[in-house]
Amino acid sequence: MIFKTAKIVAFRTWGLMLTIIGMGLMVLGTAGIVFWGQAGKVVAAIGLVIGLIAMMGSLAIYFWAGMLSTSVKEIECPECHKPTKMLGKTDRCMFCRTILTTDIQQANITDDELEERQKHQEAQSAPQSATPHH
Repeated sequence: MIFKTAKIVAFRTWGLMLTIIGMGLMVLGTAGIVFWGQAGKVVAAIGLVIGLIAMMGSLAIYFWAGMLSTSVKEIECPECHKPTKMLGKTDRCMFCRTILTTDIQQANITDDELEERQKHQEAQSAPQSATPHH
């Protein structure tokens, strides 16, 4: 995991970053009119269009995270005893970031071992999908 946090929180973080980038591009694009006058209108148009696309991407990510959030299992974290939502077989607590799992084989492994297993599983599945089918 890139972020050492719950999967739903990571999705929301990407949505927030797209929102900030989109707004920033729109503001900077509009500032092009102030700095370059008539020539800045092209910069403003490009900034507004790319910013709008980033904002729409953010909307899609937030909608997707919201839909996922309504259909996931809510469990009690064994460490902090707060209710947290869990996506997939392994996830992290939204509050204390404890690794949670429903897979008995992964129940007593460390964070590094979990990431190593996930990388190993991805490496095994990648060559199989790359083989041509005749």
